[in-house]
Amino acid sequence: MAKLENLEKDISAIKARNKQVELDKQWETSCTRRVLIIAFTYIALGLYMQAIHIPNPWLNAIVPTTGFYLSTLTMPFFRKLWEKYIRS
Repeated sequence: MAKLENLEKDISAIKARNKQVELDKQWETSCTRRVLIIAFTYIALGLYMQAIHIPNPWLNAIVPTTGFYLSTLTMPFFRKLWEKYIRS
């Protein structure tokens, strides 16, 4: 009977881990996460550009923030390529 209890315990642990992995995956692909990354990137760049006295820091912060956002959008594409050709 101890073996059966150990199996049940292992299955429960695997289910709990799978639930956490699914939650992590949802967070990684969520729009909320992307919006927060964009907002924090924009604020950090704007403050930095303002601190080093760049003209129009908040306007100029849009370009690198947009570039960063576009780079995050291309990651799923490159991951699929990696899965198809590199990871065998």
